[in-house]
Amino acid sequence: MKSIFIGALSLFLLFSIAQAFAGAIREEQVQFKAKQTGTTIKGSIKGRQTIDYRLKAKAGQVLTVSLGTSNLSNYFNVLPPGSETALFVGSTSGNNWTGTLPADGNYTVRVYLMRSAARRNEKANYTLSIDIASGKLGEAPASDAKVPGTPFHATGKVPCSIGPDPKGSAQCEFGVIRGKPGNAEVHVTPPGGGTRVLNFRSAQVTIADPTVHLKASMSGDNWSISIDDFEFYDIPMEVIDGG
Repeated sequence: MKSIFIGALSLFLLFSIAQAFAGAIREEQVQFKAKQTGTTIKGSIKGRQTIDYRLKAKAGQVLTVSLGTSNLSNYFNVLPPGSETALFVGSTSGNNWTGTLPADGNYTVRVYLMRSAARRNEKANYTLSIDIASGKLGEAPASDAKVPGTPFHATGKVPCSIGPDPKGSAQCEFGVIRGKPGNAEVHVTPPGGGTRVLNFRSAQVTIADPTVHLKASMSGDNWSISIDDFEFYDIPMEVIDGG
């Protein structure tokens, strides 16, 4: 009788622990504002807490996710519809990802702390940026092939700067997804890390992040972009149209 009681108690404790860990994952549905293709989310997690941000997307769309955090053990994974096999694992690849989505359905951006930090009950305050390419670029020329292993028609560097640094004093990496002439999405990596997605449509420039202020002007064949009067980028038209 005693052994049966101990066995039952052990099963109960294991079940309770499993339930505690399962309950640590909280789901939140990501909503974009009207005419916006992205959003920025501020949040925090502690210990073994995990947050799954879920969003609907279609095959062929390009998803960009970046995470800024106060804790170096804070990462995100990207999970495809109906699977726990990640398309991207932050703990091995960093806190920035851009990829073409393979199927229609609900995707999950899972924010978590590494196991060692979770055991220490550490906390992370983070800013999560999520952007999905609008799919309204039109068709790029058939001759404009993708860079192998990427969703981009071209990659390289453009002049950029941060804060009081001389304009164009640094070089920022970019990838561009081109559509019909004049339409493109330029994914730029600022000097401080992360990803900015600049949307070029019919001689207008927009950005999905509603929390920032963008100014854009064109001189000759070059776009000058300012974000919050702090980040500065020069985007040549040949990046947008090819050449």
